[in-house]
Amino acid sequence: LLQHHGGAQVDIYEKLLVPFGLVRFGVAPDHPEVKNVINAFTQTARSERCAYYGNVTVGRDVTVAELQQAYHAVVLSYGAEGSRVLGIPGENLSGVYSAREFVGWYNGLPENQDLKPDLSCETAVVLGHGNVALDVARILLSPLQLLRKTDITDCSLAALACSKVKRVWLVGRRGPLQVAFTIKELREMINLPGTRPVLNPADFTGLENAVKDAPRPRKRLTELMIKTALEKPGERKMEGQAAAPREWGLKFQRSPQAVLPTADGKRARGIRMALTHLEGSGDTAKAVPTGDMEELECGLVLSSIGYQILPLDPAVPFDTQRGIIPNSSGRVEGVPGLYCSGWVKRGPTGVIITTMNDSFDTAQSVLEDLQVGVLDVSSPREGFGAVGSLLQSRGVHPVSFSDWEKIDAAEVARGKAAGKPREKIVDPQEMLQLLGH
Repeated sequence: LLQHHGGAQVDIYEKLLVPFGLVRFGVAPDHPEVKNVINAFTQTARSERCAYYGNVTVGRDVTVAELQQAYHAVVLSYGAEGSRVLGIPGENLSGVYSAREFVGWYNGLPENQDLKPDLSCETAVVLGHGNVALDVARILLSPLQLLRKTDITDCSLAALACSKVKRVWLVGRRGPLQVAFTIKELREMINLPGTRPVLNPADFTGLENAVKDAPRPRKRLTELMIKTALEKPGERKMEGQAAAPREWGLKFQRSPQAVLPTADGKRARGIRMALTHLEGSGDTAKAVPTGDMEELECGLVLSSIGYQILPLDPAVPFDTQRGIIPNSSGRVEGVPGLYCSGWVKRGPTGVIITTMNDSFDTAQSVLEDLQVGVLDVSSPREGFGAVGSLLQSRGVHPVSFSDWEKIDAAEVARGKAAGKPREKIVDPQEMLQLLGH
């Protein structure tokens, strides 16, 4: 918007004190290159025509209707804050967590700092076959010396140092042709030092023919799994992987039915799964239970079956069936001047680049509406002038981008002392104290 419209003023409201959302709190700490997009975001935020207001929860501190009165256009881009639930007995037992909470915990998301996951068991099960599932498995099994050089939080590093987990099973309802992770993440997992992959060759019988005409990424991904499944332990190129102390594997066509409790009924001791067969093929294949069951022992269950978008404000239409804000090219249905972008617009799928292209598409809609007069800009709107007064009267203190840069500098300085890129401050109160608020 700033690039294509010389007169546009853009204000960003953010619930957390710090910016960058999933890039800061979702990207794995050992993937620093993915976080480079922060540099482009920072350039945008430093523009004279852009302002950042952190520590403001839209829908609570200020309503969407109030924002609409203060601005010509409002874009909702708040992502997917919830996790899909398994809906099975035992999912509330101690030792069962959503991957979202677990990722938030090791990445310093304030709301997950008291998670204290119990890592005292040897076997963990991750439900799901996406990149987040692989991230979680990799963090659980990574050698500590690799993690020490990242921006993983101090307290999660300490917990992982005491972890007894040495085996992680990634369980999916469908087959090898339906996995959602990408080849880069799979290759990284296969080559993880001190860890060996355990893939059952029988799971891949006949798949080489089945993927002959598949799109190239799917074909290469499947070929890598087959190659890994067929390798003899002695053939591992990585030093010491043949007798690796840790292992991970993929289990297919298993649908979780119940988390099994320990004798006292308090903790997870395993998981019961229904074996499935696939009806249909490719990405649309459905997993149907065969009637056979299987139990797997484990003391830690991490559910990585996807994210859920939550309604933000009664004034915003919400499609509970599809879990999105109903829209057309980012224009919220029936509410002129209201737009949406990202996961709230098309559901929680895709990576950073998908979401970036999606936001450009929404920005294009805003610019078109400006051009054809759908957005009436003949009368000025007060923007933050109006919203700031409302926030002040409600005792809400927004945090600016230069405030964030002070927090950033403090984190980088602390990290330097520990030999890491940064040491994240996880307590919002500590951040506010640092800023003298």
